[in-house]
Amino acid sequence: MDERPETELISVPATPRVSTPEILTPCGQRSPRPATKSSSAAWTPTSFISPRFLSPIGTPMKRVLVNMKGYLEEVGHLTKLNPQDAWLPITESRNGNAHYAAFHNLNAGVGFQALVLPVAFAFLGWSWGILSLTIAYIWQLYTLWILVQLHEAVPGKRYNRYVELAQAAFGERLGVWLALFPTVYLSAGTATALILIGGETMKLFFQIVCGPLCTSNPLTTVEWYLVFTSLCIVLSQLPNLNSIAGLSLIGAVTAITYSTMVWVLSVSQERPATISYEPLSMPSVSGSMFSVLNALGIVAFAFRGHNLALEIQSTMPSTFKHPAHVPMWRGAKVAYFFIALCIFPITIGGFWAYGNLMPSGGMLAALYAFHIHDIPRGLLATAFLLVVFNCLSSFQIYSMPAFDSFEAGYTSRTNKPCSIWVRSGFRVFFGFVSFFIGVALPFLSSLAGLLGGLTLPVTFAYPCFMWVLIKKPAKYSFNWYFHWGLGWLGVAFSLAFSIGGIWSMVTQGLKLKFFSPN
Repeated sequence: MDERPETELISVPATPRVSTPEILTPCGQRSPRPATKSSSAAWTPTSFISPRFLSPIGTPMKRVLVNMKGYLEEVGHLTKLNPQDAWLPITESRNGNAHYAAFHNLNAGVGFQALVLPVAFAFLGWSWGILSLTIAYIWQLYTLWILVQLHEAVPGKRYNRYVELAQAAFGERLGVWLALFPTVYLSAGTATALILIGGETMKLFFQIVCGPLCTSNPLTTVEWYLVFTSLCIVLSQLPNLNSIAGLSLIGAVTAITYSTMVWVLSVSQERPATISYEPLSMPSVSGSMFSVLNALGIVAFAFRGHNLALEIQSTMPSTFKHPAHVPMWRGAKVAYFFIALCIFPITIGGFWAYGNLMPSGGMLAALYAFHIHDIPRGLLATAFLLVVFNCLSSFQIYSMPAFDSFEAGYTSRTNKPCSIWVRSGFRVFFGFVSFFIGVALPFLSSLAGLLGGLTLPVTFAYPCFMWVLIKKPAKYSFNWYFHWGLGWLGVAFSLAFSIGGIWSMVTQGLKLKFFSPN
């Protein structure tokens, strides 16, 4: 009989580390694990291994069961995946991390929309402007936290896209009706606005660099839009969301840099002699009311990116012990700290420097109009070039949901992944559609107000509704009343801001039609 100690008879197996719950097929594509049925919400794969269960067992056996518990906790977060996700650009790669989350959120959350925020202050004034900007920032940060928590609210299921979460909360048909239009409109509308501001900025950059002695024939504004669109289409050939992490880093760095440069250059120069900080008034009461609503819509549009939160989080691996919401929220907190450092100084500094003389094009137009001869051409050209780089980077991340929708429709019909030519065709088509919309609606500040109104529920309202419908807090409790009230308040604001944006676009069009010098 073997008299070796008991500890030598029992070998403790090494605990393998599984970094992702997906099963990899031989061809490298992810396939779903078999679905598991949970008997109760409180049960976990290791709930039977409790301290009370382990207490009467000797040390060697206890060590084995503890190791088994760690292994089960690592692989116990079984996620039911759609095999089609391995073919789509958002979920094709799942090696994201907190750094990628910070890059993507910062690139999506700050950009050209900050440049038109002082336009909103020209209609709101100091008090209402700062108050509305602060409330909007806190509100959208809370709804972002809601979306991050709801990404894996149901055990064994990851909601990889905003529409999928809306379907889980509102139902299959109603979720599509409520979420599909604003999210697609936000992607296409933001891409259109990026083409407008990117093309205009390239034109101004050329004029600054070329100078008055330039003998070449300058391109028209529409031709600059086409040049910028062509550059966007070339960069859009990157295959998936994780592959544009480097572009998002470039977009984040350029956004922080030019935001700081623009407001520092503005406040360092002398203010115009006729500056005033009184809110702009219209000839009629209704005109003034619609202008204020459009200004609030611009403030709402400044906080964008919630339609991309679940998509960004879906690029990360997730296990029972290491859920994806931890690195996602860590990256989002860093990103929104820098977003606040960009948005508040540029808004307050820009309105202080120009008051209600702020042009409708925003800070870049004000710099060019008031200080073209005061600021060194090199600094001015650098700021404009950084804006172009940021717009090119932002176009990629905001277009990704549209690319994903196109490819999802193709793969669901053909049951095969998109070829390189099909994928390129979808992206060229989307780029030129955005270009034609931008040519037809070249009113940046008015378009920003309309975008803010129509897409406001995605950021401010729907997350509150989805929290109640999925988490199901006690009826008539404070939590229940708070989220329902916050959601319906967001819907009311959406309707009001959309009306203000439409009115502003109509008046802009009438001005161009009847008061054009040509």
